[in-house]
Amino acid sequence: MPRLLLGPALRHVGETTAVIWVQTDRAARVEVLGCTADTFEVAGHHYALVQVTGLEPDSRIPYQVHVDGEQVWPPAVSPFPASVIPTRGPRSAGRHRILFGSCRYVKLSDRKAAAKYGIDALDAYAARMVRRPPEEWPDALLLLGDQVYADELTPATRRRIAGRRDEHPEWPDDEIVDYDEYVGLYCDSWADPEIRWIMSTVPTAMIFDDHDVRDDWNTSATWRAQMADKPWWRDRIRSALASYWVYQHLGNLSPDELAADPDWRKVSEAGGDTWPLLAELADRADTEVDGAKGVRFSFRWDLGRSRFIMIDSRNGRILENGRHLMLGESEFRWVEDQALAPGEVDHLMFGTSVPWLLPHAIGDLQTVNEAAAARPGRRGKLAEQIRQAFDLEHWPAFRESFDRLGRLIGRVAAGPDGSPPPATISVLSGDVHHSYAARARLRDAPLCDDGATRIHQLTCSPVHNHVEWFVKVGFRLGWARATARFARRWAARAGAPEPDVSWDKLGGPLFGNLIATLLVEDRHAEVLFEEPRSAASLHELARYELSPR
Repeated sequence: MPRLLLGPALRHVGETTAVIWVQTDRAARVEVLGCTADTFEVAGHHYALVQVTGLEPDSRIPYQVHVDGEQVWPPAVSPFPASVIPTRGPRSAGRHRILFGSCRYVKLSDRKAAAKYGIDALDAYAARMVRRPPEEWPDALLLLGDQVYADELTPATRRRIAGRRDEHPEWPDDEIVDYDEYVGLYCDSWADPEIRWIMSTVPTAMIFDDHDVRDDWNTSATWRAQMADKPWWRDRIRSALASYWVYQHLGNLSPDELAADPDWRKVSEAGGDTWPLLAELADRADTEVDGAKGVRFSFRWDLGRSRFIMIDSRNGRILENGRHLMLGESEFRWVEDQALAPGEVDHLMFGTSVPWLLPHAIGDLQTVNEAAAARPGRRGKLAEQIRQAFDLEHWPAFRESFDRLGRLIGRVAAGPDGSPPPATISVLSGDVHHSYAARARLRDAPLCDDGATRIHQLTCSPVHNHVEWFVKVGFRLGWARATARFARRWAARAGAPEPDVSWDKLGGPLFGNLIATLLVEDRHAEVLFEEPRSAASLHELARYELSPR
């Protein structure tokens, strides 16, 4: 009997369509609700992307998965409700429950290690969902980076790769390198029963961050040059980007976008092992040509009258020839076009793995460090070392891009082309191992009244990870008003211009494993942060209103 190794993962969902991703143990035909897809092969592994069409809008449609005619999902015995496809539609256009977070380390079997990392907040959320009516389930799950950790290995992963030294003596002992090893990471993370079920029934969007590839990935041109000198790096970056494309990126696309994607067409029509095609794709995605990357990983989802734009703030970086940009010109223009596109939008959300607005002192430090690292000589080298050692590579460390995103948000808040502006614009992020909500105001913008757009930075990190005590101390100091005033004066003396945006913390910093929910109803919005109290329960830690009723 054919086996379902991973999935089904419910990915992009529209009013009448859905995309469902699976991994099988062999080449096969996969069927969901009468729609079929043949698997494609990558380095001996088999996947299918089933594009389900003809669905009823505003419905919750139970589904099964068949492989070569045999039902493989749901399991014959399961503690979970039936997996469903919740289609979009006019009745639900103004009301959404959007779950988000980042930095989810895999669950560990060793008791001591498991105690160190605590309870997985997403796992606990899924377990709680089982006891709640479907009307209270999320409409979308946004995973904002670090779904797998390629450079922080579990004991099980270390045992899996222990025998490769004879064949590859140049490969590091404490990091994965090839595609098979990435497959092992995804299997460890996504095979967890609660995670597998929630991903089968909640439409899930994803983006990578550095640990999906390697700590500090694309932090600077110097970092890229250092990595390029390592004999195993080309294998690593190919495996990382190819596996990301297969496991994470494909499902972010709608059926129309898949049909228009030349890489997907090549892979789905190729037959046989498509690894050479994906190795070429990964090379193209990694290489900068004329200030651009050869693959765009940013994408857009429409959720009724809410719009979500995921920004690839890792691979999209442009760092060669003295440039220092979060995104190249063509990709940033694409983001601007999506944000300013016509349509009734009550709530605009940007997703970016790294925050736009940080604790004030840390943001100023990153801007000063960016200028210092660009200098020649010892001072520049020292600044680069500090940049890498302390992870000074968020939006304020890419100041040109930071300012451009602020200008874009200002244009949307002013009402593009005379259309009504959204009630809220939120930047959803993770990465920084603490959670917070901050309200922003653009310079020269009108004071907030009942009709003004509210702008926020909403950060949730980690979902499941360990936060060292000194990290907590550093972020508390970073948010302190006295530290912020001192840092701003110091940054001004160092030549860093004052940002065109100011922001105040609504709440935080919150530490520990958390999951966040953005709740929108017509033009009202609020954000909720919850922490797990047990494997199947969560406690409301904080709730902040983002726009008035």
